[in-house]
Amino acid sequence: MKNWKQELQQAISDPNELRALLALPAQSLVVPRGHFPLRVPRSFVNRMQKGNPHDPLLLQVFIAPNEFEQVDGYDADPLQEATTNPVPGLLHKYHGRVLIILSGSCAVNCRYCFRRAFPYNDNSALKHWPQIIEYIKNHHEISEVILSGGDPLLVDDEQLASVIRDIEAIPHITTLRIHTRLPVVIPSRITDEFIALLEQSRLQTVVVLHINHANEIDDELSAALLRLKHVAHLLNQAVFLKNINDSVEALESLSRRLFAAGVLPYYVHQLDRVVGAHHFYVSQEQGVKLMAALQAHLPGYLVPRYVQEVPGKPNKMPI
Repeated sequence: MKNWKQELQQAISDPNELRALLALPAQSLVVPRGHFPLRVPRSFVNRMQKGNPHDPLLLQVFIAPNEFEQVDGYDADPLQEATTNPVPGLLHKYHGRVLIILSGSCAVNCRYCFRRAFPYNDNSALKHWPQIIEYIKNHHEISEVILSGGDPLLVDDEQLASVIRDIEAIPHITTLRIHTRLPVVIPSRITDEFIALLEQSRLQTVVVLHINHANEIDDELSAALLRLKHVAHLLNQAVFLKNINDSVEALESLSRRLFAAGVLPYYVHQLDRVVGAHHFYVSQEQGVKLMAALQAHLPGYLVPRYVQEVPGKPNKMPI
């Protein structure tokens, strides 16, 4: 049986190694010191097409030269999350729910990540856990706790069990939501222990995955998700990304492949304008046309909602 921690340790961080594995031509790329580094597990690389520099999975993770261009309208905190951070490690943006930054790291560094410059060192939930629990206890309007990051499933099952027990002990919390990409890139993260943990919880559990293209869902991931769906509601959120999923064919294939793996399409997001991600931008006008065409191809339950997060608004804004 694969060990997810070992797979995580073996993730690729050298662009030249990734090029060699995918039989791509060598190119010189000067990466500024302190720049958002390359990080991608080998399981995810195995789903990429060798010899194809335009592979939709590769484009999501490989450092592109145009990341270093300065473009107006793109900044480090596009959602202004610093203004919704009442306790280190906790974000309270929307009524009735809070988001906990359980980990500051991810198994894969997606190049469009809106939190790529987030001050994780100042927002470790585990370092401020008593204050976070006290905050939730004192806000009785909160019914749902969202574990996020980074990626919350980088926390091992034993520590995750402790976190969930503390949340379960707060009577007005009814729902636990986990936002994660880790099982997508390392399916072995769906351990027997993790499934048992969710199965035993009194909380209604929702796992929101982040999958942008149908090629991300291979047989190993499908099998893991079909196990997980017995203990949690599985949803997916994607991001409109240029040259990756900006076609009706790509979106339709993604929705159908998700459903076959027990996952319902939930959201497709307009790109958050974070520094370094401008080359992924798909206009709202094009997005609206794509979603209208998608509705003509799929039953309603397989059509995700097209949304944008706008700082200061009380919810995701439909487009």
